[in-house]
Amino acid sequence: MFGFLISIFRMSALVALFSLPYAGVFAADDITFGKGHLSIRTTDGRQVSFSVELAIDDSQRMRGLMHRKTMPADHGMLFDFGEQRLVTMWMKNTVLPLDMLFIDEDGVTRHVRENAVPYSEDLISSGGEVRYVLELNAGTVRRLGIGVGSRAELADLKKAAN
Repeated sequence: MFGFLISIFRMSALVALFSLPYAGVFAADDITFGKGHLSIRTTDGRQVSFSVELAIDDSQRMRGLMHRKTMPADHGMLFDFGEQRLVTMWMKNTVLPLDMLFIDEDGVTRHVRENAVPYSEDLISSGGEVRYVLELNAGTVRRLGIGVGSRAELADLKKAAN
């Protein structure tokens, strides 16, 4: 009898061990993101556009781009914090290296963090009050000449978020 109970315990432990990697997959499927388009006017006057997913509630902002292995070059995720404030981000469970643009409520880029390191738990600060963070694939900011002072067109996205 004792051997039978040990066998059941081992089987239960084995099932739990193999189920663990899939626990996050099901949770991720429960979170959906709105979609929109975002245009940015670079400091030299060029216009660049992105398809973005919108992270506007707590669960969406907490999930962000975690566990994603790829993202098309012209895509990103826009986090809307609903008000101007100091924002900190991190890269925990984020596979993709990212560029982060910290944008105020008028659409002006106030701070840029290039090449944020995947999986890092170091805090990345906005350096001042902002309302939005736009995450793009690492290297996008440099390639397109986006920097502090670049202006994002947010009117359509504000409508989509409401």
